[in-house]
Amino acid sequence: MASLDGKVALITGAASGLGKAIAELYAKNGAAVAIADINQQAADAAAAEINAAGGKAIGVAMDVTDEAAVDAGTDKVVAEFGHLDILISNAGIQIINPIDQFSYADWKKMLAIHLDGGFLTTRAALKHMYKGDRGGTVIYMGSVHSHEASKLKSAYVAAKHGLLGLARTLAKEGAAHNVRSHVICPGFVRTPLVEKQIPEQAKELKITEEEVIKNVMLKDTVDGVFTTVDDIAQTALYLATFPSAALTGQSIVVSHGWYMQ
Repeated sequence: MASLDGKVALITGAASGLGKAIAELYAKNGAAVAIADINQQAADAAAAEINAAGGKAIGVAMDVTDEAAVDAGTDKVVAEFGHLDILISNAGIQIINPIDQFSYADWKKMLAIHLDGGFLTTRAALKHMYKGDRGGTVIYMGSVHSHEASKLKSAYVAAKHGLLGLARTLAKEGAAHNVRSHVICPGFVRTPLVEKQIPEQAKELKITEEEVIKNVMLKDTVDGVFTTVDDIAQTALYLATFPSAALTGQSIVVSHGWYMQ
C-alpha cells in the first residue's frame, strides 16, 4: 500500500471514535491531519496526541452545519498545510425514536449534521481540490444503514442513504478534476455513539441490553462480532491511497457480512 507522505487530510468529527482512529492511522502513514470537531478543546487534544507521537496535526473548530464555519475551517487547513488532498466527512450523531414520535427538530438536526454537513464540507474542499485540477479523495462515513433500514432510525437511515447520492454525483462531476469519492459503510462499531444506543434501544424495544447486542445489532453478521475502529481506519487508508479512478463512486461495506453487495 502506498503511503500518504505529503498528503493533507481534513477529518470531521475526529476528536473521538472513528474519526480519531482514521486521523491517527493517516498520520502514522505520513499525512498531515486536520482534526475538525465542534469541540475545539477536544480537537486540540487529539491533535496534540498525534504530534506527540511524531505525526503532524492541528485542531480545527468546526460545526459542520454552519456554512461560514466550514468554509473558514477548511481555508485554515489549507493556509496551514498548503493544500488539501483528502476529506473525510465523518461527523455524526444518533437520535432514535419511532417515526410517529420523531420530532421535526430532531429530524432536521440529524439531516443537517450528516447530509448538510457532507455537502458543506465537500463544497469547501472542492474549492481547493479543483484548483488546477489538483484532485483529491472525498470519503463519506455512511453505514450499513445507507443500504438497509432499522426501526427507530428514520432520520439516520434517510441521511445515510442520501450520502450515497452525493458521493456518486461527486464521482461523476469530480472526475474531470481528478477528484474521487467513496462511502464507507460500517456495521455496528462499539464507539460511544453505539454504546449510547444499547440502553436506549433496550428501553424502547423492552428487551435486555444483551438482547440488543445479540438479536438487534449483531443478529445478521456472519460471526456475531462488532466491526472495529481499526477495520474502518484501514478501509479509509486503502481508499485514500488507491492510485486511480478505477475505484470511485463506490460504497464499501465493512460489516462482518451483515449486508453484502
